[in-house]
Amino acid sequence: MIVVTGASGNVGRELVAELVAAGEPVTATARHITEADVPAGVRAVRADLTDADSLRPVFEGADAVFLQNGGPSLHRLSPRDLVDAAKRGGVRRVVLLSSQGVATRPESPSHGRAVRVVEDAVRESGLEWTVLRPGGFHSNAFAWAESVRTARTVAAPFGDVGLPTVDPADIAGVAAVALREDGHAGRIYELTGPEPTTPRQRAEAIGAALGEPVRFVEQSPREAREQMLTFMPEPVVETTLAILGAPTSAERRVSADVAQVLGRAPRGFAEWARRHVAAFR
Repeated sequence: MIVVTGASGNVGRELVAELVAAGEPVTATARHITEADVPAGVRAVRADLTDADSLRPVFEGADAVFLQNGGPSLHRLSPRDLVDAAKRGGVRRVVLLSSQGVATRPESPSHGRAVRVVEDAVRESGLEWTVLRPGGFHSNAFAWAESVRTARTVAAPFGDVGLPTVDPADIAGVAAVALREDGHAGRIYELTGPEPTTPRQRAEAIGAALGEPVRFVEQSPREAREQMLTFMPEPVVETTLAILGAPTSAERRVSADVAQVLGRAPRGFAEWARRHVAAFR
């Protein structure tokens, strides 16, 4: 049995579907998950990554676990306690959804150091581990959904700075392989899309999927910062703006790891937009 934490999120939801399609028994867990959130036959259990006691029943009888890095919130609980709870439940294999920032922004309190603490706990656990380090997600564009629906407009800073964002479905695909197959223990996979795209290009791709033009409005960094502070902590905002505006060469680089694991090229943003066009109508 495979446990998927964060099962109601963009990656977790895709992973549950992938595992079910492969015939795997799955327990899906998240703070507010219900049976209505998962496919038929999947066990849905409410649990909290910051509370090891709530996770112990989830891990009972599990062979493998997909661990969604909870970021700063996870540090209300020792990550080692979380890993120990999984081991006591019988888990022998763990796939951790980490962040590219562990390597590219190691001194960032939100993207590097905090996430590395969880990585270290997993890598020192004695379990078979695989770490996934994606950059930005295609699905971050869901933040534009309301403005596209109501005004056919996208507002974002750094409109012509490109990053190789990745499809959450491709992250899920790599996770499913690492959870189900041998040969991935001790590996760190950097996950990106097939090419860098800019915010302006992503707005155009959404427009193409809709069959209507979507106007791009360039925000100043100050405007973007003020908006982001309404729903993100300041350290996260500062690092995010640095990545969006002045990405390192490593953050711009396209990785071959998705293709290596899945045997096909990663999906581009335009394909993601077509698949999720209903969110923007």
